[in-house]
Amino acid sequence: MPTYAMLSTLGPGGWATLREKPERLHAVTAEVEAMGLKVIAQYALMGQWDFLNIIEAPDEATMAKAAVSLAARGTMRTTTMQAIPIEMLMEALES
Repeated sequence: MPTYAMLSTLGPGGWATLREKPERLHAVTAEVEAMGLKVIAQYALMGQWDFLNIIEAPDEATMAKAAVSLAARGTMRTTTMQAIPIEMLMEALES
């Protein structure tokens, strides 16, 4: 499955929810996986972005649907990029 890096920032409502219910992070992970994605890793960041999620999805459409569904709640914004394993890049460059 293709791998994606999803960077996200929380709005004030998202931070309020997280402060009151930190376990909400696990609930969102379960919701994402119920959409057919697999969360490989999650990191909290210090800087422009609040979180980095490494996600596998069957295809771009499924990843896009999940990103739109999450952003539609109005508590966060995301930027999602497909991540290509270095070995795959090297193979493409060598062929």
